[in-house]
Amino acid sequence: MKTYTYTEKKDTRSGFGAGLAELGRTNPNVVALCADLIGSLKMNDFIAENPERFFQIGIAEANMMGIAAGLTIGGKIPFTGTFANFSTGRVYDQIRQSIAYSGKNVKICASHAGLTLGEDGATHQILEDIGLMKMLPGMTVINTCDYNQTKAATIAIAEHNGPVYLRFGRPKVPVFTPENQTFEIGKGIKLTEGNDVTIVATGHLVWEALEASKELYEKGISAEVINIHTIKPLDEKIILDSVAKTKCIVTAEEHNYLGGLGESVARTLATHNPTPQEFVATQDTFGESGTPDQLMEKYGLNSKSIISATEKVLKRK
Repeated sequence: MKTYTYTEKKDTRSGFGAGLAELGRTNPNVVALCADLIGSLKMNDFIAENPERFFQIGIAEANMMGIAAGLTIGGKIPFTGTFANFSTGRVYDQIRQSIAYSGKNVKICASHAGLTLGEDGATHQILEDIGLMKMLPGMTVINTCDYNQTKAATIAIAEHNGPVYLRFGRPKVPVFTPENQTFEIGKGIKLTEGNDVTIVATGHLVWEALEASKELYEKGISAEVINIHTIKPLDEKIILDSVAKTKCIVTAEEHNYLGGLGESVARTLATHNPTPQEFVATQDTFGESGTPDQLMEKYGLNSKSIISATEKVLKRK
């Protein structure tokens, strides 16, 4: 069984900051906008090196989306930055009307997504953003798993023509993907080979899926773990090829089970190959204040929950 280790933990938002800084050095059309959260979005290096290509909009997220849409008309590639809640729920109308409807080349970069925002509580912990964004025609939706992948994704989306929602987080998490990787939009990554169950995970739950696979292996269960960093367009082939072998699947995400990765996978399976599936996700609820670890434990978003879901789905094969 292939195993993964890490030597350090880093926040995925810092991967975004590093990727944006690199784009500032290599792509003169990239500009950045922020809604008064420069430090939280790790935009400092980009701003220091490209002050004329940065726009501080202040606490006016709807205005930021409109300005970003306008900048694309002049050939710029705007990267907007604020918390995921403010990047989607607060400005959904502006994204729909001014960006998605006309296919504007705006990169909506959203930090502090999900429960791992932590102590700021339910008002800031958006758990429905993936669903909101994936329903918009033409919107690409990406949810990265660690620092290196987030940096690579940030660089890659600048070359993609069209609106993108890039989702990442606040806490420091294991860095386990290659440092100088090539990020392919819409291409899932098989991390481990397995024959008994497919575990499809996204974002912070990818590492938890790998941890679960090690414990499952010790129990004699062979799990195939797939990192789905791009939720839309979904890599249906890698999922269907895997379940053709394993005959069951667990999906894991830091998001509501309604509207997230799990539902996209379920639609794929229902259309092509109906397969027993279990969902590791929040159960149609808001979050609350607490540390990231406390919240992931309470809401069942960790390796223990993935193991439980695996044992349950195996009984349904």
